[in-house]
Amino acid sequence: MTAPRELHFLLAEPERRLLRVLAAKVPRSIRSNHLTVLGTLGAAGAGVAYALSSFDPAWLWAASLLLMVNWLGDSLDGTLARVRQTQRPKYGYYLDHVVDAFSTAVIGLGIGLSPYVDLGIALGLVVVYLALSINVYLESTVFGVFRLAYGRLGPTEVRILLIIVNTALALHAAFPTPLPVDPVVVANWGLAVVLVGMVGMLVARFARNLQHLAKLEPQRFRWWE
Repeated sequence: MTAPRELHFLLAEPERRLLRVLAAKVPRSIRSNHLTVLGTLGAAGAGVAYALSSFDPAWLWAASLLLMVNWLGDSLDGTLARVRQTQRPKYGYYLDHVVDAFSTAVIGLGIGLSPYVDLGIALGLVVVYLALSINVYLESTVFGVFRLAYGRLGPTEVRILLIIVNTALALHAAFPTPLPVDPVVVANWGLAVVLVGMVGMLVARFARNLQHLAKLEPQRFRWWE
């Protein structure tokens, strides 16, 4: 029996409806695993495109397109399985986390190799995000609830934000105009704030889980009291 899914982020419901419409139009010859591969290739391509933006900012357009490919494959695979009532849901949560971890790593590394974000900050975000993903998987295993994202921002919202930033940077490179603030400085400080927030979220969530476990198995957690 799979854990129930809790999707609290902003676009969860409209995205769910859109994915069901798209899943109904997918040819029968295409299976969920094909879409998983497509999403993984999209993530890898986006990481490469970000890295290549060091040579030409036009690669940011390719990064945005490949982020859309990543969303299509990564989000539609599970919906397709549920619509067709195939066996994928039995292992889909585990596969979701594995693919999500890989996608995060390659996209984060690519962003760190771009000229816009410090590599150390990008790697820090990747490590903390992966730690949060591991925590999500453990929560679904121990407490029986699968939370795909914390707070109101999920993977889809993050992709949209990245595409907006890509577009702004690409347009600025194509039509350079004086700016009051260096966008690289803004990007790095903004991501540093996000990194601190993610670390705080991880620590708070970990402490909350320990408290929950202490109530479930008090004999094992006397030290926590």
